[in-house]
Amino acid sequence: MSNAVLAVQPIAQALDIHPVAGRIGAEIRGIKLSGGLDAATVEAIQQALVQYKVIFFREQAHLDDQSQEAFAHLLGEPIAHPTVPVRDGTRFLMELDGTRGQRANSWHTDVTFVDAYPKASILRSVLAPKSGGDTVWANTSSAYNDLSIELRALADTLWAVHSNEYDYAARKPDVSLEKLEEYRQVFTSTVYETEHPVVRVHPVSGEKTLLLGHFVKRLKGYSLADSAQLFNLLQGYVTRLENTVRWRWSTGDVAIWDNRATQHYAVDDYGTQERIVRRVTLKGDVPVGVQGQRSQTIKGL
Repeated sequence: MSNAVLAVQPIAQALDIHPVAGRIGAEIRGIKLSGGLDAATVEAIQQALVQYKVIFFREQAHLDDQSQEAFAHLLGEPIAHPTVPVRDGTRFLMELDGTRGQRANSWHTDVTFVDAYPKASILRSVLAPKSGGDTVWANTSSAYNDLSIELRALADTLWAVHSNEYDYAARKPDVSLEKLEEYRQVFTSTVYETEHPVVRVHPVSGEKTLLLGHFVKRLKGYSLADSAQLFNLLQGYVTRLENTVRWRWSTGDVAIWDNRATQHYAVDDYGTQERIVRRVTLKGDVPVGVQGQRSQTIKGL
């Protein structure tokens, strides 16, 4: 398959779309997000999301928690996080506050430690730091396409065990150990393990995507040492710079990403500055591998 710059395809309703990077990411201008958007605009946003993998909307400071959830309902079925309590006064919204240790300073796809992990995430910046705190996304479909024929053949056969129990402290240098431990206890209040194919077929586009990230505990059938080698090899294709887009947040920005075809990394470089974002995730389907096998949660239900 070609790794050429994304070609803009016709979208159901004309949107003011501005690609941000060559392989992933686009800013959509001229739309005020709300639960009252018309059906044609919502469908066009859905198509843009599948095509560009992550889409950005600036100047959405009018949104509050309730209107963010109302908008989310237009794109799918909102779901709460499996272990982290929702924000008071909301049904599905998760707040991530850097001062409380909620810093995902590593590459991941959201909630892959369960089988039907979210299809998409809608993230709103409530308070952006003056410097730092960017988020980077990677295209896991173009990463798969970059593999040699031989590596694709191997990846197509691999399965990985994902878990929400992993090393928090190693990835969050600017938070106290006490805050980290508090958040770890919440995040792992129920420990999950799920077996996923390393290559999943996207249910809408049909693209093959690499399903990896920091929740991977090991590859099935391989020693821990060999698992780490294979993981690092394949993960390296995901995070190549040409495969990524980086967003400098301003308060009021909204990012929506296709969680079935991306990984992301919230860069922990803002020290003691405040950074608050609020996220709603949408219900996903159980991944299907190249041979038609479906993911399975083996622990935590």
